[in-house]
Amino acid sequence: MAEDVTGVRHSGPAAARRIAGRALLGVTAAVVAVAGSAMPADAAPVPDRPIAGTPVAFAPADDADRPDQARDEQWQLDELNAEAAWRLSTGRGVTVAVIDSGVDGTHPDLVGQVLPGYDLVTPGGGPEADPVGHGTTVAGLIAGRNDDKQGVVGLAPDARILPVRVLDDENRYDDALIVARGVRWAVDNGARVINLSLGGSGDSPALAAALDYAFARDVVVVACTGNVASSTTSAVWYPAREPGVIAVAGLERNSENLWSGSITGRATVLTAPATGLVGARPDGYWRVQGTSFAAPLVAATAALVRSRYPKMSAGEVVNRLISTARDIGPTGRDDRFGYGLVDPVAALTADVPPVTSNPLDDNTSPGVVGFGPAPGLDQDNPVTGVGDPLGFTAPQHQTRWNARPAGAQDDTAPERLWTGAALFVALVTGAALMVRRLRQQSR
Repeated sequence: MAEDVTGVRHSGPAAARRIAGRALLGVTAAVVAVAGSAMPADAAPVPDRPIAGTPVAFAPADDADRPDQARDEQWQLDELNAEAAWRLSTGRGVTVAVIDSGVDGTHPDLVGQVLPGYDLVTPGGGPEADPVGHGTTVAGLIAGRNDDKQGVVGLAPDARILPVRVLDDENRYDDALIVARGVRWAVDNGARVINLSLGGSGDSPALAAALDYAFARDVVVVACTGNVASSTTSAVWYPAREPGVIAVAGLERNSENLWSGSITGRATVLTAPATGLVGARPDGYWRVQGTSFAAPLVAATAALVRSRYPKMSAGEVVNRLISTARDIGPTGRDDRFGYGLVDPVAALTADVPPVTSNPLDDNTSPGVVGFGPAPGLDQDNPVTGVGDPLGFTAPQHQTRWNARPAGAQDDTAPERLWTGAALFVALVTGAALMVRRLRQQSR
């Protein structure tokens, strides 16, 4: 280092010009990098990272009768005509399982909405019900309270949330078996709709068996198709591509355009809003985007239908959702939008011919037998017999995959732009001082 510094000090005018040029080139490169990072989040995929960052700072309303900013920004409710849907159904009496990072039931928007759940990551429970916030956001989009004019309101505000934690503190899981266990537990504890805002690239025999168990027990299962930025392939994630599951892709805000960060493909069934959303999180709110947050809007719609038609089978609910979707893109079902944008009002009111099975499930149901008891909280009473505690016989290595949730904080452009501007000023000032010093030394 000392030799390099000495060389610069005595290098003369030509070297000084070269150093100055390199400094300015470095500034230019930094400016380009800053400009790129300042692009609106809805114009580029979100980097693959756990949800973390600065929460949205919404000022509280002056009184309980005045709407606040979080409520004002629930644009997805207008897009899906929620007010009209609520005149027909609010999801009362329906339990929706959120298999995710946990749910903070103490959040003001979720107080009284969350049932006792199951933590498969930290048996016995950890210090925080949801250390990440992802599951709380999903739960709020489904069943946030609608008894005042503040905060986030869910599309099915009178539904109840059954939280099942399968994502760790880094918002990930490495083994699909944990999700399979969560699905089984949710089914056996009253879930009529299951939301899976997560997935991975590989298939899982154990999870497939758990999903078949859910179908056999008359449960609607909804999953996200995945995000481009979080994937190594362009294929729809698993379990969304499992036959019988409603695979949900994401749309841009206030448009019928597919979100640029949404994975889509032949397995896509429905679409829903995915960007510019404000969600509940422990200790506040944040802006989010991702197919993780499109899926719960479809799960909530399923809850609305199951509440209005309590004797309707899961297969008929699925058929009603796809039959009444608003067709966007090419006429009919297509590989980008599936059957189209979920339409809660049409799903609640349209005259739809009955069906006898789930139209998305092309597999013969294995029935309930052969699955073994569901995993319980009593770990000292393991299931006897061949296979793992779930009754699955798939080898352990077949269930391992790299998986993640399909959502991330929506970093808005203004904050990033101010950061970039500060960095630019600092770099320019530093470069100017360097050039001045080099010129003085070369005289």
